[in-house]
Amino acid sequence: MVMVYVDGTPGRLPRRRGLGEIAGRLLGSVPPTGLLLGGIISVQFGAALAKGLFPVVGAAGAAGVRLAFAAVVLLAVWRPSLRLSRRQWLVVLGYGAVLGLMNLAFYEALQRLPLGIAVTIEFLGPLSIALAGSRRWLDVLWALLAAAGVALLADLGGGASLPGILFALAAALCWAGYILLGAKLGEHTAGGSGLAIGMAVGALVIAPFGVAEAGSSVLNPTILLIGLGVALLSSVIPYSLELEALRKIPPRLFGVLMSVEPAVAALAGVLVLGESLRPAQWLAIMCVVTASAGATYLARKR
Repeated sequence: MVMVYVDGTPGRLPRRRGLGEIAGRLLGSVPPTGLLLGGIISVQFGAALAKGLFPVVGAAGAAGVRLAFAAVVLLAVWRPSLRLSRRQWLVVLGYGAVLGLMNLAFYEALQRLPLGIAVTIEFLGPLSIALAGSRRWLDVLWALLAAAGVALLADLGGGASLPGILFALAAALCWAGYILLGAKLGEHTAGGSGLAIGMAVGALVIAPFGVAEAGSSVLNPTILLIGLGVALLSSVIPYSLELEALRKIPPRLFGVLMSVEPAVAALAGVLVLGESLRPAQWLAIMCVVTASAGATYLARKR
């Protein structure tokens, strides 16, 4: 349960506590594989929706709007206390900074690359976590199978933008840090309090880039409404689900399970953005889904 410090108004205490309690209980009742699958679907369809904002506010502007709305929603839901220890603040600040930079780098890559390719390259982050922490040969097998799917989906010989690839690699590095720091955040904070503060930190980190690129365009009501939807789909829902999952499974297994991410991204590109998939990419989907299913099976055996 999140410890909430209120302003002395007794009548408001049940509402503040109740919302966090309900959210915590709902998340706690879902198996980790279900949490991750829900988060993956949400974040990829949110990314497809966010791409529609780029012509108006740019990649940095879209990332800024997303994190700002996400921070407001999470702070309202969890009402976190700022009375954290020095160790807790270090974890929260590190998590928030990595979270903000990951979103900024990914949106910059998404502006230059198809959704499936951007996510595929970004996936090198969790894949490296899976390989580095592996102690069983079957874990390595699932990771390698996922890597084969990643290679098929990437198809970097198709005129992909070099700056886009570099931004995607930067996002991959941040994603690896996000996984490791997310596990620490789950250990040092309760409920979604650390996530709420971290999201606010991330929004502040990338705010200068967003304001510089978008300017007053972000104040358009339509942009704000779409931005709220993107924030819910791409940040509030998936990060809450992933943080809860990281409390139940080790970072290594988390990275392997996330192998389904490029496949869902490619499907979101088809359904929302009208991007086409070639036979090799459908084969890639089979590879990553199989890897995810195998990793899930091993998780139940442990």
